[in-house]
Amino acid sequence: MEGTLFPNRPVLPAPATRPIQQPSKFKPNFLPPQSPPPPPPSFQLDSLLQHLQHLSSVPITTPTLTLVPPSKDNTTHFNNSLHSKQKQPSLASDPVVEQDQLDGAKFGFLSDKGKLLLNSIVGSPLHELNGFFNSVEFELLEVDFLSLLKALDLSGNWERALLLFEWGWLHFGSEQNLRLDNQVVELMVRILGRESQHSIASKLFDLIPVEQYSLDVRAYTTVLHAYARTGKYKRAIELFEKMNEFGLDPTLVTYNVMLDVYGKMGRSWSRILELLDEMRSKGLEFDEFTCSTVISACGREGMLDEARKFFAELKLNGYKPGTVTYNAMLQVFGKAGIYTEALSILKEMEDNNCPPDSVTYNELAATYVRAGFLDQGKAVIDTMTSKGVMPNAITYTTVIDAHGKAGREDEALRLFSQMKDLGCAPNVYTYNSVLAMLGKKSRTEDLINVLSEMKLNGCAPNRATWNTMLAVCSEEGKHNHVNRVLREMKNSGFEPDKDTFNTLISAYARCGSEVDSAKMYGEMIKAGFTPCVTTYNSLLNALARLGNWKAAESVIMDMRGKGFKPNETSYSLLLHCYSKAGNVKGIEAIEKEIYDGHVFPSWILLRTLILSNHKCRHLRGMERAFDQLHKYGYKPDLVVINSMLSMFSRNKMFSKAHEMMHFIHENGLQPNLFTYNCLMDLYVREGECWKAEEILKGIQNSGPEPDVVSYNTVIKGFCRKGLMQEAIRVLSEMTTKGIQPTIVSYNTFLSGYVAMELFDEAIEVIRFMIEHNCRPNELTYKIVVDGYCKAGKHEQAMDFVSKIKEIDISFDDRSVKRLGSCIRERMGSVL
Repeated sequence: MEGTLFPNRPVLPAPATRPIQQPSKFKPNFLPPQSPPPPPPSFQLDSLLQHLQHLSSVPITTPTLTLVPPSKDNTTHFNNSLHSKQKQPSLASDPVVEQDQLDGAKFGFLSDKGKLLLNSIVGSPLHELNGFFNSVEFELLEVDFLSLLKALDLSGNWERALLLFEWGWLHFGSEQNLRLDNQVVELMVRILGRESQHSIASKLFDLIPVEQYSLDVRAYTTVLHAYARTGKYKRAIELFEKMNEFGLDPTLVTYNVMLDVYGKMGRSWSRILELLDEMRSKGLEFDEFTCSTVISACGREGMLDEARKFFAELKLNGYKPGTVTYNAMLQVFGKAGIYTEALSILKEMEDNNCPPDSVTYNELAATYVRAGFLDQGKAVIDTMTSKGVMPNAITYTTVIDAHGKAGREDEALRLFSQMKDLGCAPNVYTYNSVLAMLGKKSRTEDLINVLSEMKLNGCAPNRATWNTMLAVCSEEGKHNHVNRVLREMKNSGFEPDKDTFNTLISAYARCGSEVDSAKMYGEMIKAGFTPCVTTYNSLLNALARLGNWKAAESVIMDMRGKGFKPNETSYSLLLHCYSKAGNVKGIEAIEKEIYDGHVFPSWILLRTLILSNHKCRHLRGMERAFDQLHKYGYKPDLVVINSMLSMFSRNKMFSKAHEMMHFIHENGLQPNLFTYNCLMDLYVREGECWKAEEILKGIQNSGPEPDVVSYNTVIKGFCRKGLMQEAIRVLSEMTTKGIQPTIVSYNTFLSGYVAMELFDEAIEVIRFMIEHNCRPNELTYKIVVDGYCKAGKHEQAMDFVSKIKEIDISFDDRSVKRLGSCIRERMGSVL
C-alpha cells in the first residue's frame, strides 16, 4: 500500500508492536502562535482595470450618424463646423484616387462632378464627412447617388459609403424617397453583407423600414442573415413572413438561414420540420449547410434521438454526408460527453473515405474532455499532427480550458506555452480561458501579463474578455467589484449583450446579492434581449447558492412552459439546490428521470449526482450514480474518487475504500491532500493509528503540506486507542510546524480522556484551551458531561456543570441550564 501511494520513497517497514502506554498529563510542548502566514493573493482590481482599460480597443464600429432627422440645431452646428478654423474638405482638394484610375473603365460610369465628390469624400476624415455632406448638399442632389455609392465601394471605402447612405436617408429617403431607391438599398445591403458587418446591418435596417423597398430575394436573405447573427430572431421571422407576402420565392440559402434562426432561437423543432417539408415540396435538395444546421439545432436542445433519426433518414434517402455534417453529429455527442458514439462517427467517416478535418478533431477533443478524459483530449493534439492536420487555436483552447476548470492549472499553462512555441497563435477565446483560470487564483500579475501579450499580438480584449472579468472578480460580498468592472466596461465602449447579462446574473449571485441578480434579469428584458436556456441557468445558479429548491423548481417549470428544454447544466444546478437544502427526495426525483431514460445521463450530470448525494451523506445514491458512471464508460475525476473514498471511510466500508485508492493509482491520478486525509481517516476508523501516522509522515516528506485536518485525524486515531502520550506528541509536532490547534483538536483529546474516565485530565485540557485563547463551546462541556453520565457518575456531572462558570466566566447561562437538564434526563432514564 505504501509503495503505491508514495512511489518516490522506500516502502516503510511494518510498525513494531508498541507497548501500552500509561496516560500522561496534558502538557504539550506548545509554541506560541507564530506570525500569521501571509494572506492569499487578493484580486488587485484597480491595477487590473487600469491595464484592461488601456489595452481594450473599442469595438470596431463605424462612426455612423445617429439616424435622427436633421433639425435646425443640427444645421447650426454643421454651419459652425464649416466656418471653424479647421481645414474643411472641398471639391477642389487634391485628388486621392489616381487620375488614371478615374479615367479608366473602372470608374467610367461616374460623371466629372461625381469624380470630384469621390475624391473629396475619400480624402476626408470619417468624423468630418457629416459636415462635408451638408456643405455639398446641392452637388449631391445633382449626381447619380447610386453611382457615387458604387464608386466608394469599388475604391475600398465601404465605411464612407455607409456614412453617405445614412446621410442620404436622413435628408432624402425618410420622407421624399428621392434618392434612396430600391437599387441603392440593395447595394448597401450587399456591401454590409460582404464585409460581414452584421451588427451594423441589423441596427441600420431596424431603423430603415427595409420591408418598404422592393428588394430581390438575395438582398432580403442578407438582411435575414444579419438578424440571425445578431440574435434578432423574431425580427428575422417577421421579415421572412413579409417576403412570403411579397410573393418572393425563398432560395436554398434563404431556407438555410431560417433553419439557423429557428435552431438558435430554440423551442422550434416543429417549425424546423415544417421548413424541411416546405423545401422538399419545392424540390430543393438539402446541402451540407442544411443538414449540419438541423443537427446542430438538435444538439443545442439536447435532442439526441431527433439528431440520430434525422441523420439516419438522410442516409436512408441516399444522401452522402460530408465532413461538415459528420462534424455536426460529433458536436451533438460531444456536448453530451458520449465519446463512444463520437468514436463510431469518426470510424464511419474513415470507412466512407470522408477525411476528418481540424473541426472533426476539435469536436473529438471536446467530447473526451467533457467525458472526463482529459489526457485523451490532450492526446488528440498529437493525433492531429500525425495525420497531417495542424492543431489550431480552437483545439488548444478546448484542452486548456478543460484542464483549467479541472484545477490542473500548471498543465493548462504548459499547453498554452506549447501552442505558442509551435507557432499556433492564441485567439481571443484562448486568452479569455487563460484569464478566467488565472482570475480564479487571484494571480493578478499573470493576468496583466496575459492582457499585455494579447495587445502585443494584435488580439485586443473584446466584450467576452470583459464578461470574463465580471465572472472572475465576483466573490462573496464583492458586488461593488462587479459594479466597477461593468461601469468601466461601458466606459471602454462595450455595451452589455445577452451574454453579459447572463454573466451578471450569476456574478451577483456569487457575491451574495440576489437582489442585483433579479435586477439584471429585469434590465435584460428591458434591453430587448429574450431569455434563453443560459439565462434560466444563471437564475438557477443564483438559487443554488441559497438552496432555494422550491424557487428552482418554479424556474424549471417556467422553462418548460415557455418551450425551453432544461439541459444538463439546468439539472445539475437543481441538484445543487436540493443538496444545499439536504433534500434527498428531490435528488431521487431527478435520479429517477435519468435512470428511466427521460434525461440523458451525461458525465457532468452523473458526477453532480455523486457529489450531491455525498453532501447529503446518502451512500446508496452515490453508489448508484458511480455504477452508472462506469456503465457508460466515463472516467471519474479525483473529486468524485475522493467523495467515494470519504463516504466509504465514514461508513467503515474498508474494502471499497481501498478499491478507490487502487483506482487512483491505476488511472494515474495524483492524490491531493483531501485524498490523504481521507486515507488517514480510513486507517483511524480501522483502528490502524500507526498506519495513519505513516501516511502523515509520508506527505510531510514528499507530498502536499499537511493541514490541521491531517494532524487532527492522527490525533483522533491515537486518542481512540488510549495512546494519549502519542496524541500529545503529534499535537506538539503540529504546533512546531506553525499549525495552531482548533477546538476540534481539543475536543478530540477530551473524548479520549473521558473514554478512559480520566476526568481530571479532561478538565486540564479545558483550562489549557482557555489559557491559549481557544474558547470551549457547548460541545466541549457536553463531551465531559456525557462521559460522567456514561460512567454512572451523575452527581460528579452535576458538580462539574455547577463549576463551569468558575473555569470559564464567558460561558453563557442558557448553555449551563441545557447541560443540567441533559444530566437530569439521563438520571431519570436510569431510574
